[in-house]
Amino acid sequence: MEEFAALIDALVYTRSRNEKLRLIAEYLRATPDPDRGWALAALADGLDFPAVKSSTIRNLLKDRVDPVLWTLSRDFVGDTAETASLLWPSPDREPDPPSVSESVDLLSAMSRKSVVAELPRLLDRLDAAGRYALLKLATGGMRIGVSSRLAKTAFAQAFAVSVDEVEEYWHGLEPPYTALFDWAAKGQPPPDIDNLPTFRPFMLAHPLEETVVDLGDYAAEWKWDGIRVQIVHAGWETRIYSRSGDDISSTFPELLDVLPFPAVLDGELLVRGSTQGGEEGGAASFNALQQRLGRKTVSKKMLREFPAFVRLYDVLLLDGEDQRERPWTDRRTTLEKLMGRLPDSHFDISRVVEARDFDHLAQIREGSRDDEIEGLMLKRKDSPYISGRRVGYWYKWKRDPLLVDCVLMYAQRGSGKRSSFFSDYTFGCWDGDPDQGADLLPVGKAYSGFTDEELKKIDRHVRQNTVNRFGPVRETERKLVFEVAFDSVHASKRHKSGLAMRFPRIHRIRWDKPPHEADRIDALRALIRD
Repeated sequence: MEEFAALIDALVYTRSRNEKLRLIAEYLRATPDPDRGWALAALADGLDFPAVKSSTIRNLLKDRVDPVLWTLSRDFVGDTAETASLLWPSPDREPDPPSVSESVDLLSAMSRKSVVAELPRLLDRLDAAGRYALLKLATGGMRIGVSSRLAKTAFAQAFAVSVDEVEEYWHGLEPPYTALFDWAAKGQPPPDIDNLPTFRPFMLAHPLEETVVDLGDYAAEWKWDGIRVQIVHAGWETRIYSRSGDDISSTFPELLDVLPFPAVLDGELLVRGSTQGGEEGGAASFNALQQRLGRKTVSKKMLREFPAFVRLYDVLLLDGEDQRERPWTDRRTTLEKLMGRLPDSHFDISRVVEARDFDHLAQIREGSRDDEIEGLMLKRKDSPYISGRRVGYWYKWKRDPLLVDCVLMYAQRGSGKRSSFFSDYTFGCWDGDPDQGADLLPVGKAYSGFTDEELKKIDRHVRQNTVNRFGPVRETERKLVFEVAFDSVHASKRHKSGLAMRFPRIHRIRWDKPPHEADRIDALRALIRD
């Protein structure tokens, strides 16, 4: 654990990406199995120990230090693990640090009942740096500037293998990744994943921005507003993976017996909903899809009211043959022929958008305001299917956002670097004419879209214009107007306004605009599509 703690400490204080790669690669080469495998899993995906939650740590600390001191320290530091590691009373004996593997074994064996006694014993064996590393490991949230991709890249650099190969094998293996280290570090054969329903990394797109493309070289498709998924059938089993490689099969059980042959397909998961809107056979808005997301169990009523289907974009593997090196045009032809083998109740294909030229395509894009469409995708016709973002192959061309003027109502401190600033903002629109005594009703919350300098100025405004406090939330005087950008708005029973915005973010801070000139709730209601 000492070496792992030293690695975490070094990564926290390192901004350079290359230096982070070097530090992780050096640790992986120097550390024996299985410690390095557990450490890699913690850095890349986060390990899950159900008994250890942030609330567990808070409760343990409040029994050992003054609760007010804990609360003030946590607010100042902005990180539960760091605060707890520094405030934890050190025992009157020398540290006896466990290995990473021993720590994993002990944390895995803890229950909600036993963790109250066992976690303190484990923390007492460590110094402050070790406690910090252990708590980061235990809670599964590193937040030290290391993404999953960076950790895998460091692994590839450590053992001089391809990061694309690492990605290919990764999701078919379990921590501590013994077979992966055997292959990369010891020269053994690569892991056998042919008969496993394994996730393959998605090909991603760059924003179009100012680029103009020749439609002779590119094909256009709609960018659908669902969740990007990969549906995989191998070894007589079907699995569904999200964009990040998370297995979401249990959330969509109706899709697990409808792909009857070996394949890896890329598409957008959508639901039909009770109102059969949408341009292509009943795709409902993302608001309807949200009724299904994140559910551990799915009721018969939910399956009936919001049945899921996949709108297919691409084919990666089919009947044991890898299609990814073939150009997009060939894969598209294969996909179109494949549709006859799939039930149309659960699959359709994202059609190609025909346009005379780029200007005509721009007109089509601007004319699309269906809730289930985010914009367009432009795909180079000769492009292979390559993991990650590759310049010049695929572009995403999102439609311009909707804009509305709202009034700041509440603010809350952020976390991490923003823990000292009020950076999470709830805003509202007038439910009628403010000059006639109309109320402001909350319509959304955002914490992005402003610069660091603007954040400091808004934070100052919040502190100087606080009229009430509700725990960590400050209510502000109704005087600051935000121009808020959002993708769409939907009816919602969860909010007092009856509305829910899709992807709200701060577009502009209207220091010049008086609050009574902000928009009315009716303006938002008019944007709801049935």
